[in-house]
Amino acid sequence: MSKPSSWPLPPNSCRFVVPKPLVEQQRRDLLTRDLYLFGAGHYVEAKGHHMKRAVHDDFLLIYCTAGLGHLTLAKPSTRKLQIQTGDLVILPRGLAHEYVADKRTPWSIYWVHFEGPLGKRFIENIRLDYNYPIINIGQQAKLVSDFENLLQIRQTGYQLKPFIHAANQLRQILSYVALLRPQEATRKSQSGQFDLERIHSMMQERIHEQLDLETLAASCNLSKYHFAKKYKELTGSSAINHFINLKIEHACQLLDVSQKSISQISYDVGYDDAYYFSRIFKKVMGLSPSEYRKMRLGSWPRTAT
Repeated sequence: MSKPSSWPLPPNSCRFVVPKPLVEQQRRDLLTRDLYLFGAGHYVEAKGHHMKRAVHDDFLLIYCTAGLGHLTLAKPSTRKLQIQTGDLVILPRGLAHEYVADKRTPWSIYWVHFEGPLGKRFIENIRLDYNYPIINIGQQAKLVSDFENLLQIRQTGYQLKPFIHAANQLRQILSYVALLRPQEATRKSQSGQFDLERIHSMMQERIHEQLDLETLAASCNLSKYHFAKKYKELTGSSAINHFINLKIEHACQLLDVSQKSISQISYDVGYDDAYYFSRIFKKVMGLSPSEYRKMRLGSWPRTAT
């Protein structure tokens, strides 16, 4: 584990370092070995907080809930970045760094050091930019609650079972951050002509029609190429695939709550050819519309495919 700070804790703060024997238990146990904790804490108005690591040998997650901090990264070139309220920082293994609380408005932060083979994969799922490892997710009450639940391990007497629960709580935090990432992309995109929320609203409004890439691009005054590239950068998927998935989601809802024929549902989601609709539906869902409806009615086993 990267060395935690030895700086004195301010009032109402906590710091928890996992004993080495328990780290080894986590490393060996089937339920924790893929992702496990080294330490966690909550610092409130952390005046004077400072840490510099030339060697960083685990993963570190920091969530700033108030105040300001400053982060310096040494590679590939020295960069000094400001951390503000609502920012989440992820420092991958191997990234040398230095951070310090702002002198005038010191930050309040939750933090957790973690390790395991899935650490890198969770960071990939978040789509972290290693050159700028700060994500502005805003003030998230659920995330604060998740961190508080994770910190309950400091009162469990160094038993493995609570750490199994904490490891899964950490998975929940990391997977939730990945869900929050598109919201950050939406906020950033709205500052320019590429308004992701408006694009998705257009898709919902035209769920009963066909919508091509040229029309979507024109709504942003972009070429098809630049629109597709920008959309993929912000969401990780293609616009047309997202639109098709919205159609299939709506078709599933109609199959669940109505007695409409498959041909009518096909028409309702913008497909004149019911056979083509059924092929698209099966490609997305792994089963045909009729099989999906039978499954909903309990007359077709989902395991049959």
